[in-house]
Amino acid sequence: MQNSAIGKSHPRVDARGKVTGETLYSGDVHRAKMLHMKILFAERPHAKVKNIHLTKALASPGVVAIFTAKDVPNNEYGLQIPDQPVFCGPGSSKPYTDIVRFVGDQIAAVVANTESQAHDAMKLIEVDYEDLPPLLDPITAMRSDALVLHPDRGDTNICVHYKIRKGDVDEAFKQADVIVESEYHTPVQEHAYLQPEAGLAYIDENGLIAVESAGQWTHADRKSIAHALDLPEESVRVIYPAIGGAFGGREDLSVQIPLALAAWKLQRPVKIIWSRRESIIGHGKRHEVFLKAKWGATKDGKVIAIENEIIGDGGAYMYTSNKVLGNSAITSTGPYFIPNVKTDVYGVYTNNLPGAAFRGFGAPQALFMAESQMNKLAEKLGIDPVEFRLKNALRDGDTMGVGTPAPGPVTVVQCIEAARDKFGWKKKTKKKVNKKSNQYSVVSGRGFAAGFKNVGFSFGYQENCWAKVEIYGNGKIEKVILHHAGAEVGQGTHTVMIQMAAQALSVPTDIIDLRVSDSATQENPGSASASRLTFMAGNSIKGAAELALQKWNNEERPAIAEFKYLAPRTTPMDKETGFSTPNFQYAWVAQACEVEVDTETGHVKVTRILSADDVGKAINPDLIVGQIEGAIVQAHGYAVLEDFKMKDGKVLTDQFSNYLLPTILDIPEKVESVLVEIPDPNGPWGARGVGELPYLPVAPVIAAAIHDATGVWINEFPFTPERVLRALGKIK
Repeated sequence: MQNSAIGKSHPRVDARGKVTGETLYSGDVHRAKMLHMKILFAERPHAKVKNIHLTKALASPGVVAIFTAKDVPNNEYGLQIPDQPVFCGPGSSKPYTDIVRFVGDQIAAVVANTESQAHDAMKLIEVDYEDLPPLLDPITAMRSDALVLHPDRGDTNICVHYKIRKGDVDEAFKQADVIVESEYHTPVQEHAYLQPEAGLAYIDENGLIAVESAGQWTHADRKSIAHALDLPEESVRVIYPAIGGAFGGREDLSVQIPLALAAWKLQRPVKIIWSRRESIIGHGKRHEVFLKAKWGATKDGKVIAIENEIIGDGGAYMYTSNKVLGNSAITSTGPYFIPNVKTDVYGVYTNNLPGAAFRGFGAPQALFMAESQMNKLAEKLGIDPVEFRLKNALRDGDTMGVGTPAPGPVTVVQCIEAARDKFGWKKKTKKKVNKKSNQYSVVSGRGFAAGFKNVGFSFGYQENCWAKVEIYGNGKIEKVILHHAGAEVGQGTHTVMIQMAAQALSVPTDIIDLRVSDSATQENPGSASASRLTFMAGNSIKGAAELALQKWNNEERPAIAEFKYLAPRTTPMDKETGFSTPNFQYAWVAQACEVEVDTETGHVKVTRILSADDVGKAINPDLIVGQIEGAIVQAHGYAVLEDFKMKDGKVLTDQFSNYLLPTILDIPEKVESVLVEIPDPNGPWGARGVGELPYLPVAPVIAAAIHDATGVWINEFPFTPERVLRALGKIK
């Protein structure tokens, strides 16, 4: 038996190619006789496309073809429901597809011999629009008299509504000694992956329409492309080259269907690369959310009643709003046992950019509210915030807001204690320290927050994941080929896959040949989202390896086996009460931080942040630490710096020059990671998912520290200098 392949920080298998430039991303892929595409965006939030005049553009030098709505056999797509046109305009058989619903809706695709020719021709397209009144905030859009944006999908813009009803909230509030009521607002966030949307489509050697582009789920991409082209799924092939970041933003399609359409119609390779501005206005964003909370507790420190209302801006199309806001509903109680809960969660169509999947998937917004409420209650009761959390933390057997116990072990207590101890949190310290200089004053404070999130898909969907293992050798195992289509979006999944295969087969990692991300040769892996790939891929690889090893031991050479892992079943939320077992696994986190606030300039500086995450089993500890540090830096940008701006439905911050991202000088000075390892019984070697987990409590932990430093609560972010100074009463 070889030494264990898991629990060790093996180098990333993709590292050398990426640092040397040998690795090809979507924008690097070329083919002979390749054409180039540019896409015309609507650039207006709400309008009817009356006519599209192509004569001048078609006569422009180098133009081969221009595609519009009339060229798409089935002019609709969408990951959850097909409510978005491929192209907006007349000529489609689908109703209401001539309506533009946000600035990034696509009108036409120009294909030319060169990119510059396609760009020049695109500017010659003339579109007759009838502008319609835009709905730009979900509160207004919810009203019964609001213009309905999707009349074919009902008589309201409310596209999602979840209810949780547990216990008797009204009676419980009568028993509460302390009640805290607050309103919160969380902002839009841009994914800001370094690789913009790009791709190449062509007809492969087997006659399939092949699309090479970045995504998060090969087989879901294939299904959407085939549906729009009205073709069998097997006639479409999706291949992922290297992917330069995703964070949920590549779950929904961008360039894939226009590329596939053009390659299919023209029988030639077609390539596109979006500019940064096209990327920012063309893909969905983290949901903007408006939250109201009323929480009550007894004087002995028990939270006994909560009432929440959460309204998420779904934007122009569904994307994954139903799933994102389902997670908001589940996490809106925080990782605590609350006997009486009333929560309503709404998703609303507007004419803003679509709300999309983004790391944390609805939990960061809900937990900003929940953890802020916990900190406010603790202060009102005069109880240390860590002690207060431990009094209320979920334990094995406790029912969640949805009325059923979380799958065990429930480890938020261990995470809270680990964060408390490693941070050196003490109940009694000076509230703040002043450092005075000639012309400014800096105050410091500390904060604490916790969180949790599901791993894997949920709400009754049967989670599954496929793997194939081939073993070769003469007497002993000399080579292993591992097939898995799970996407490597920068998180290190392919490295971990090899480690888990090596562990299952008791072989060295260097004899494993990994074949990845090709829908023509591999079955469905599920998405690289929901912190699921280590858990799901690990179980599928383990199953395939064990079956192949049985064949090998029975002297079947080569030994080849496939395995489809089915996760434990979940159930959908009851429409009236939310009662359900919505997830098969959760992961738990607690964080503490220190900040310095310059009360003269309003600048917030995070000097130290510590995150204790239960990962179940660390398959590759260094990769996990990288995930924790990356999540904290990304969430710190969300909380402190990134300020996405729109006006009249148009994006103002449409470049990295005006949508400011944290640089090395802006991120927290010290980030500490504590790996809590309490094995999950269903996880491969006990592993839990961790990709999103460290992101979740960052905004509320910083808010708590700002309050500790300044004495003011700030209920919306980013915590920009202007917002901090306004809270301090120094500006209006």
